Amino acid sequence: MSPTAEVSNNLNAGAIPTVTATAPRRAVFPFTAIVGQEEMKLALLLNVIDPKIGGVMIMGDRGTGKSTTIRALTDLLPEIEVVADDPFNSHPTDPDLMSDEVRDRTLHHGTMPIARKKVQMVDLPLGATEDRVCGTIDIEKALSEGVKAFEPGLLAKANRGILYVDEVNLLDDHLVDVLLDSAASGWNTVEREGISIRHPAKFILIGSGNPEEGELRPQLLDRFGMHAEIRTVKDPNLRVEIVEQRSSFDQDPPEFLAKYQHQQDDMQQKLVEAQERLKSVNLDRDLRVKISQVCAELDVDGLRGDLVTNRAAKAYAALECRTEVTVDDIRKVMTLCLRHRLRKDPLESIDSGYKVTKVFDRVFGLETTEG
Repeated sequence: MSPTAEVSNNLNAGAIPTVTATAPRRAVFPFTAIVGQEEMKLALLLNVIDPKIGGVMIMGDRGTGKSTTIRALTDLLPEIEVVADDPFNSHPTDPDLMSDEVRDRTLHHGTMPIARKKVQMVDLPLGATEDRVCGTIDIEKALSEGVKAFEPGLLAKANRGILYVDEVNLLDDHLVDVLLDSAASGWNTVEREGISIRHPAKFILIGSGNPEEGELRPQLLDRFGMHAEIRTVKDPNLRVEIVEQRSSFDQDPPEFLAKYQHQQDDMQQKLVEAQERLKSVNLDRDLRVKISQVCAELDVDGLRGDLVTNRAAKAYAALECRTEVTVDDIRKVMTLCLRHRLRKDPLESIDSGYKVTKVFDRVFGLETTEG
């Protein structure tokens, strides 16, 4: 199996044949050229290595490169194998990743025509309706012709890809519920007038927003696997470096991309190997007990915090080319996994990230670090 096949497997795909030629696409700023914002980049990479982590909520100032980074990540991923002309990006051999129609056709006709396409990044606009997101059923055609006439929505397009919702904190709570339910179950079901249609909807959900414009309800925020906070860079030298990078890219995209092609290839290969290594990564039970102890002492509701921290620590170890999770791996991811799950105390000024770190250090027997 080729390395490209393994990356697509992580996005719920499988083996991939020889790469076919694709139409030229517009230039995208390379992921490896992005300066700073390490917390956001780490959260995104870990979700690519293990999509079961549950997505990322990115909160931060305007103009800090959130959309640029997410598009760059999508462009970094290789092509996946899909059933040709299927609107749901169905996998040609994995029944769990096929629409019901494709599964039936496979049973009756055997092999399906195969195409290759880049991993999709779907932008969900704020004004989107539920029909636009989930898809619609043509009731008149269904009744008159006896066929299930379905118009796929954004969830169908995002299957086996990335669904990005900018300003998710301004999105209608009902739609956020729909997105999170689909992301968790991997399926989207549309029912109208007694007619029901479902299709696979397995995607990495990434939300972003500005905290000044309001927070998500805690019940919804808890459903995101990780929470990254990004702030405007204050270091003048770093700001200049960021501006220079962007200016160089805008002036001559092909030359800039060529400069970073080797690093892009290395990063893609690193993700491929991490995804394969993830299957054999071990997290010692003693460390798992301590993770749960931290969650308990922080009064985290439910068990999502425990589960996500376990998954993220394994993904980080895999990214670092190891098969055994260390205490440092857990330290790297725990704040990202827990800070948004803490109960908000209006009288408490302490930063949630510092609070997580403080409890972590005590439980793991480490010296207290400064926040």
